[in-house]
Amino acid sequence: MDSANDTLERHWLPFTDNRSFKREPRLFVRAEGMYYWSQHGNRILDGSSGLFTSAAGHCRPEIARAVADQLQTLDFTPSFMRGHPGAFTLANEVAALTPSGLDHIFFCNSGSEAIDTAIKMALAYHLARKEGQRSYLVSRERAYHGVNIGGTALSGMVRNRETFGALMPGVLHLRHTLLPANRMTRGMGASGAELAEDLLRFVQLVGERRIAAVFIEPIAGSTGVIVPPRGYLERIREICDSYGILLVFDEVICGFGRTGQPFAAQSFGVIPDLITMAKALTNGAQPMGAVAVRDTIYQTILEGAPQGATEFFHGYTYSAHPAACAAGLATLKIYETEQLFARARALSPHFLDAMFALSDLPVVSDVRGYGLLAGVELKPGKAPGVRGSELQARLFDRGLHVKTTGDVAIVAPAFIAGNAEVDEIAALLRDALQEY
Repeated sequence: MDSANDTLERHWLPFTDNRSFKREPRLFVRAEGMYYWSQHGNRILDGSSGLFTSAAGHCRPEIARAVADQLQTLDFTPSFMRGHPGAFTLANEVAALTPSGLDHIFFCNSGSEAIDTAIKMALAYHLARKEGQRSYLVSRERAYHGVNIGGTALSGMVRNRETFGALMPGVLHLRHTLLPANRMTRGMGASGAELAEDLLRFVQLVGERRIAAVFIEPIAGSTGVIVPPRGYLERIREICDSYGILLVFDEVICGFGRTGQPFAAQSFGVIPDLITMAKALTNGAQPMGAVAVRDTIYQTILEGAPQGATEFFHGYTYSAHPAACAAGLATLKIYETEQLFARARALSPHFLDAMFALSDLPVVSDVRGYGLLAGVELKPGKAPGVRGSELQARLFDRGLHVKTTGDVAIVAPAFIAGNAEVDEIAALLRDALQEY
């Protein structure tokens, strides 16, 4: 190698300006609790739980031991026609947290795979009901549903899809609910429930028995934290019920306590037919995703196949991987024994106070938040997203990590945080934002 940086060239980083990164790399080399450490030995406070993954804090020894023990006992087994005890135990534990009736759990390896799995489940369900003509899928503007073919087609974030074209036919997008009337609103806004009527318009446009499923993030996270207005999710649920449409909640970010309840469906009191999940399922220690499925959907698909035949032709080599299941079981035990969902609920008022206090800064155009999830939106600079990228670098150098999307800083601390860590996150953000 001609230089130290040549050793970085082979790795093509995802969602990254690779040329800038490799000129000035910012690396994490260690993590513990609420903190990362850079390659220069600097401690960096984690304000976004990794990537909304590490809700119990980093490098939990309980999870590491569980994974190590599993790898020394049973490192791999196929889930096709075979299984292992940990997969069934984890499915039971997850089903104990999901809303009543969503009691069947299908494991995959990421949130993106969970979305594509849910798409296939919806299509298989309607085919088993002799309604195979239901081929349309509905998503929303500004939605993020992963990066596989199905999830990218559902995406309402322009930059995520413009390079790749339509990818799938028959995808319709509801308008987003980020409205000026709800600017600087803490929690659910008062305006926008009427936007749910877009779904009724689509029913009237394509036919009453043509839409298979609607995909919604209860809180649209990756796009910059869009909290639903009051009454919006309830109206979507009503329309779905009226026309036999499945409602899918993408809870890859919201799931496992981020909204103060196990799932946002419980926080908002609206129960979908399927829930996709990933990230905090294993505290980020192992790749894993899952789909929770309403019992009637599971039974309908099973009963649609002959006895002795495979009912659902879908799955992954690493579905319910033993090490991932071990990490999931250890993670859920931590959530329970340390009462982390309740701790997240208790911390939320102080967290939201701290985030909304940033609204006095001239560069801040909006603050949005619910539970332990907040978006701080900046006024645009020379071009959209430039300030968000600048902020990432400034915060890293100050000792803070937060996720940015465009010009929005997305703050989501681990549930082990206290008031002191929240105050430190807010102070570091304020310090960086005051430069604008």
